Amino acid sequence: MDERTIADLAAWTVLVVNALAGVFAAWRWWQVLPSEAIWPLLRAGQAVAVGQALVAGGLFAFGYDPPDGLYWLYAVLPVAIGLIAEQLRIVAAEQVLENRGLPDAAAVGGLPEAQQRSVVLAIVRREIGIMALAALVVAFLALRAALII
Repeated sequence: MDERTIADLAAWTVLVVNALAGVFAAWRWWQVLPSEAIWPLLRAGQAVAVGQALVAGGLFAFGYDPPDGLYWLYAVLPVAIGLIAEQLRIVAAEQVLENRGLPDAAAVGGLPEAQQRSVVLAIVRREIGIMALAALVVAFLALRAALII
C-alpha cells in the first residue's frame, strides 16, 4: 500500500466515523433524548482523528509529499478541535448552573428531584450539542483532507 492510499484511508475513516457520530448525536440532541450510545461513538471519532494525526506524522517522517500542503493541517486540526470541544464541555456545565442561579454542582442536590433532573438534562444536552458539532467539523475537515490527497 502506498503512502497516498494510507493517507486516503485514514481521512475517509475519520470522515465516516465522525459523520456518523455527529449526525447521531445531533439527532439525539434535537430530540432532547440522551443515549448511552452517543459517547462511545463520539470517543471513537476522537480516537480515529488521533489515529489520522499519527498516520500523518508517520507519513511526514517517511517523506510523503501530498499534492496540497493543506493536507497536514486537515490531518492534525481534528485533534485540536477535539481538545477545544472537551474544554467547552466543562464550560457548558458551569453556564447551565450560572443560568439557573446555582453557585456550584453541590447546589443542585438541594433542588427538588424534578429540577435536579432538569439541570442534569440541560447540562448533558449542551455537552452533546458541543460534541456533535465538533464531530461534524472534524468530518468536514476529513472530507477536505480526502479530497486533496
